[in-house]
Amino acid sequence: MSTAKKQLPRVIPCLLLKGHGLTKSVQFKDFKYVGDAVNACRIFNEKEVDELMFLDIDASRENKKPRIEFIKEIAGELFMPLGYGGGVTTTQEADLLFAGGVEKVSINTAAYTNPQLITDIANHYGSQSAIVTVDVRKPLIGGYKLYSNGGQVPQKVSLLDHLRRMEDAGAGEFVINSIDQDGKMSGFDLKLITLVSEAVSVPVVALGGAGNKQHIFDAVQAGASAVAAGSMFVFHGKHRAVLITYPGRRELKDLFGIV
Repeated sequence: MSTAKKQLPRVIPCLLLKGHGLTKSVQFKDFKYVGDAVNACRIFNEKEVDELMFLDIDASRENKKPRIEFIKEIAGELFMPLGYGGGVTTTQEADLLFAGGVEKVSINTAAYTNPQLITDIANHYGSQSAIVTVDVRKPLIGGYKLYSNGGQVPQKVSLLDHLRRMEDAGAGEFVINSIDQDGKMSGFDLKLITLVSEAVSVPVVALGGAGNKQHIFDAVQAGASAVAAGSMFVFHGKHRAVLITYPGRRELKDLFGIV
């Protein structure tokens, strides 16, 4: 009989930066302001979250550079690992982010044209710090389609070909973000999670669709190593009132049957 101790999957708030505030979208549009970024960091500190992920949508959509000083300010507030994505196109920018307190850098748009960037980050900081985020949409006809620049620019490469190319480049983790499910709080695209997790050998983080703890459990059962969510942790009730929440460790242990 195996005596391996069951590990609690990571549950990661994923927050969208717009200016110096936080916003939340539904299917990558209809953005709603949800509060001050630094204040949110302090609240998540109190709730002892596993790690935080910040994605700068202005940088992603408008080809802007990462706001290094602002990210350093955020990192300085946190007691947990910080992942950042948005506008990173060079190793020099990644270097500044790591020096400023970021532990993981997520590459999305630049990964399509410069896989060497993934390789360089992995070689310098370890594969666990080289994250690739993939924004995915499922059309009515055909397979999954990939989009860059904050969901605005379609890419011709297939989902699995892109993932394999990124894994070969040195990516240590994939964040798979469903555009269709983003902000709907109706559950993850479980078929997408299973497809990806069976195709790659590195951890897969599911993003897009979480609305309750059961959705988190379902995503892990489908193959995700970790789960990220935005709306679930910043909205409360049917009117989507802004309230930052996070399940306690005991709640998560009970969810996954961990003593």
